[in-house]
Amino acid sequence: MKWSIQEVIKKKNITFNEKINLQEELNTRSKKEILNSKDIHAEGTLVYDDGLFYLDYELSVELTLPSSRSLEPVIYVLEIPVHESFAKAEKIEESEELMDSDLILPLTEDWISLDDSLIDNILLNIPLQILSDDEKTQADLPSGKNWQVLSEDEFKASKKEEKKSPFADLADLLDDEK
Repeated sequence: MKWSIQEVIKKKNITFNEKINLQEELNTRSKKEILNSKDIHAEGTLVYDDGLFYLDYELSVELTLPSSRSLEPVIYVLEIPVHESFAKAEKIEESEELMDSDLILPLTEDWISLDDSLIDNILLNIPLQILSDDEKTQADLPSGKNWQVLSEDEFKASKKEEKKSPFADLADLLDDEK
């Protein structure tokens, strides 16, 4: 879904409530990060005020993502508020305050795309750690022939248990002679 800049300027306030399927676009942009997605629901407004365009909406989508531990498919529901501000490049160049702001996105086209905003915000909000319900409750971490996954606490404990180097005592002898 796209709105032309002229349409938004003319109407001043556009309300939307859309269900959009962007599975193909998400696959193109994320390759193996998103296994599947249901229709994305976006409800909000696009407002024009004094040269600035404000896109505010609630995004909700059910994603199927690979577990970060086992790579098994995990259902993850993403619900986030989105607040984006846009301005024409000329408007940003005119105002030093806008030029210094990282919060204003420059418009490079003559339209504002809800689809692009949805895809960007979904990809930016995928958590690094995704675990199935079983993996969350399971105490055993994966391991193999010569490796195993350790929790941070287990790693710190193993570092404390490591023996000193056999040459560490020699360093103490040299210090005593001085």
